[in-house]
Amino acid sequence: MSRFRLTIEYAGTRYSGWQIQANARTVQGEIDRAIRTATRQRDFELYGSGRTDAGVHALAQIAHLEIATTWPPDTLRQRVNDELPSDINLLDVSGAPRRFHARHDAVARSYVYQIARRRTAFAKAYVWWVREGLDLARMRDTAALFTGLKDFHAFTADEPEEKSTKVLVEPIEIAEAGDLVLIRVTGSHFLWKMVRRLVGVMVEAGRGGLTREEARGLLEGPSTQPARLTAPASGLFLEHVFYDGEGRDRPLRPAVPVQALQ
Repeated sequence: MSRFRLTIEYAGTRYSGWQIQANARTVQGEIDRAIRTATRQRDFELYGSGRTDAGVHALAQIAHLEIATTWPPDTLRQRVNDELPSDINLLDVSGAPRRFHARHDAVARSYVYQIARRRTAFAKAYVWWVREGLDLARMRDTAALFTGLKDFHAFTADEPEEKSTKVLVEPIEIAEAGDLVLIRVTGSHFLWKMVRRLVGVMVEAGRGGLTREEARGLLEGPSTQPARLTAPASGLFLEHVFYDGEGRDRPLRPAVPVQALQ
């Protein structure tokens, strides 16, 4: 058996998230099917670095594949890509140590969220159009509240009783690129719907509908407000999965070339 590290990009619009589910089309399910077809193997392990929700995209999801094959990595990449739909693509396949685990070895993940300041005919699947004006200074003030090791129990759809809701979040970046507002959230890991709810709260603050103190209060007790403010999946991209030795210093750019908005 050989172990490979896969780097995968996908548009999540047509899929019910990454993880294989019964009676639902998922990204992992499509890759699993493509591997079976390309290699004619049935006994292999395909494991992603983490789940992405329905409709969420990825610029560089990481997975590991353990399979019996004599194909070199690039041949495996080409053969599997030939069997994949056009909205899923293996960017890279490389040999990996036998002990490499896509999820357990990851030390951080970063997501980029794209907000459009205007209506768009071409980029609807990849942005959230916010009609109201946004005060980026207020958004940054609110974002600063989430830096550090905090309890995000009000920001997740997970059951708090089932696992810890404490997450270490690095300083959140907010930038402009033409008619886009870009938000990058990097953390040790993320809870279900957490990034979309953080974005929703930041946007509400930017609209003027939430004060900094009100946002701070969301970290201090149970609240249904983050759930009500959840940002749509369309604007969210898994940007990068970090492993030991990788630096964090990288420019914040639009996740896809939305030319009309830049």
